[in-house]
Amino acid sequence: MNAAEQAVTVQMASKLGAIVHLFRQCNPDLRADLHPWADDPHTRNWVDPDSIDIGFHLPGWSRRWQARSLLLQIRLYCDPDFPQPRAIGLDIVGFSYMSEQWRFSSIGQGVFSGNNLPSEDLQNQLRAISHEILAVLNS
Repeated sequence: MNAAEQAVTVQMASKLGAIVHLFRQCNPDLRADLHPWADDPHTRNWVDPDSIDIGFHLPGWSRRWQARSLLLQIRLYCDPDFPQPRAIGLDIVGFSYMSEQWRFSSIGQGVFSGNNLPSEDLQNQLRAISHEILAVLNS
């Protein structure tokens, strides 16, 4: 689900701002997109209501990122015993002009996969940021 649709409280809006700030520590030129999904009936059928989705766009293709755009999907779990959903993990996908280049999931082994992986230092930075994002959302 688009992050902008999840920002229904001041607290959640503040958390989303913190997440964007964490990501921009990797590259200050990243532009956040809180509406990465189109608002049409076909797209709505595929949107996961148990996720918070944020797009990020670089000013051009980046050798370090091996991408031009990113999609961050934060996976949520709605426990019936708690009023607030909990963030349980996240997926990050890097795209070039042609297609998906790489994928990272903090769920499971936390490995990167794909044909053109980001630099090793960026992979480590994204792993660390994923832990910080989960801490921000679950605080």
